[in-house]
Amino acid sequence: MQWIQLILALSFLVVIHELGHFLFARLFKVRVEKFYMFFNPKFSLIRAKKINGKWHVKLFASNVEASAVPVTDEMGNEKKDKKGNTLYRPMTDDELQALPEDDWRRYPDNTEWGIGWVPFGGYCAIAGMVDETKAATDLSSKPQPWEFRSKNVWQRLCIIIGGILVNFIAALLIFGMILFHWGKSELPLSNIHTGLYYSDILVNEGFRQQDKVLSINDVEPNSIGDIFNALIINGERDVVVLRGADTISLTMSEDLSQRYLALANDYDRAEREKERADKTYRKKNYVAISYFTPFVVDSVMSGGAASFANMQSGDSIVGVNNAQNLCYVQITNELAKYPCDSITLSFYRAGELQQARLFIGDQAKIGVYAKPESAFYTYVHTDYTLFQAIPAGIEMGWDFLVSYVKQFRVIFTKEGAQSVGGFGAISSMFPDTWNWYGFWYMTAVLSLVLAFMNFLPIPALDGGYILFLIWEIITRRKPSDKFLEVANTIGFWLLLALMIFSNGNDIFKAFF
Repeated sequence: MQWIQLILALSFLVVIHELGHFLFARLFKVRVEKFYMFFNPKFSLIRAKKINGKWHVKLFASNVEASAVPVTDEMGNEKKDKKGNTLYRPMTDDELQALPEDDWRRYPDNTEWGIGWVPFGGYCAIAGMVDETKAATDLSSKPQPWEFRSKNVWQRLCIIIGGILVNFIAALLIFGMILFHWGKSELPLSNIHTGLYYSDILVNEGFRQQDKVLSINDVEPNSIGDIFNALIINGERDVVVLRGADTISLTMSEDLSQRYLALANDYDRAEREKERADKTYRKKNYVAISYFTPFVVDSVMSGGAASFANMQSGDSIVGVNNAQNLCYVQITNELAKYPCDSITLSFYRAGELQQARLFIGDQAKIGVYAKPESAFYTYVHTDYTLFQAIPAGIEMGWDFLVSYVKQFRVIFTKEGAQSVGGFGAISSMFPDTWNWYGFWYMTAVLSLVLAFMNFLPIPALDGGYILFLIWEIITRRKPSDKFLEVANTIGFWLLLALMIFSNGNDIFKAFF
């Protein structure tokens, strides 16, 4: 189900991205030769084109040949490049009109629409543009008025930016519609009377269990997410906490982010080993900071360890063996240390401290459902009107984008590189079962990521074209088509190497 959601989300986002290029190209009267969802080497699942006012559709059909003929010299001999490959040029209008009436190449003004069979990506083939679909040798020697390269630099810049712009706007609108439909539920730190749980890495930085964070770099955090982003993502160091009645100042280590990523990677590796050992094991993520939530039994599973110990709903578990006064996260962490072993569980029932001896299985579970956080804390739910949701969605999307960009601070470290994932890692971020909120939230997130990644000044990406166009604006010198072809080729191989690395990380994690 996660892979299906990923493919649907990426398909939608690629289509609207390419649609951004398409709309600006048509606005400036540039021909768009093909518009495809998914890639279509050799053949296409669906091909459609409007000819003489009627739509012509073909299913599972071979691709239309390029509107090109071999380049010849004065003697009629075909010209070849340095590698011995025949050179081609676009057909002239006369050559196009000489084709049969039902030949789709006769109608270059009309876009061919289609769906390919490789279910990732897509493309928009714009006439007169050197890109992943066209080399410099595929262009005619003389720019035509309906080609991309014949337009002024500002029009070409708009065409290139169109895809990024549409993805960015779409993400903000989706966030807005999420808020309009579902609203937003938050748990402010001011409502967490029990304080917070801190993992060992933060305890080593000076935190103590149930500390309440008052400020980070003189800014008061509103949620646990704010604390995590400030400490791990932004690398901020000055923290003030309330410990009992005392106010304590803490200074974080400079390498806290890297050490956190290293620890999270080790934890993830251990969880994968458990998954391989027991296919039913539910993989968890490393918890750096959470609520200091009590572990109160909501219900007892029939046939589980707790049922044999006669545990009841309402029992408040506080200890495992010698570890006492624990919260929910600490108890689950302690239980994980004793798979297939007997443990002594301490719990309160009707205000009286009791103990029970339990044998827990290989999954280190006691067989109970715990009361949710909402049973102890008051969440604040906000509903939005349409006019309130749009600006709130813009703010929500912008905050995510800023946080995402700041993560690049640690991406290029050893620990950050190990945490980079490909399609497998992205798919795991979607809900296990179909959930409209989760699907649209992740779609909005990916739309922002796609917009940002395409904005990077890497040849073969939109950002590379933008860089060359800005260079043209500044120097008033246009890069040659051959230069663009070489730059795009280099950019393509760089992107391919990045994809191999990121997806290779996924493959490595699946087996090691």
